[in-house]
Amino acid sequence: QVQLVQSGGGSVQAGGSLRLSCAASGSTSSIQLMKWVRQSPGKAREFVSLIYRDGRTEYADSVKGRFTISQDITTNTVDLQIHSLEPEDTAMYFCGAFAGVDYWGQGTRVTVSS
Repeated sequence: QVQLVQSGGGSVQAGGSLRLSCAASGSTSSIQLMKWVRQSPGKAREFVSLIYRDGRTEYADSVKGRFTISQDITTNTVDLQIHSLEPEDTAMYFCGAFAGVDYWGQGTRVTVSS
């Protein structure tokens, strides 16, 4: 079992920046990758970014160049640094960990006003 606790998020104006954090606990040695997804009202959940335990990263095309995912394996935390926020980035952001199955954090809201 893996538990994920998210922090960060909030309301910002377009062009602003935010940092989302996710702390994992429990069977963290079984985690193969961690990821961020988001869901806007009325839309399907959307992949944002992921990071493998070896540091390789992947990003959705819509966030490349603006979002940066990073991890600290010693503290089992993953951050998502977001720059140049756009109103279209408004969503609930969920941290996930894959350890044979997916585990999810509680979600954190990001609201971007124009």
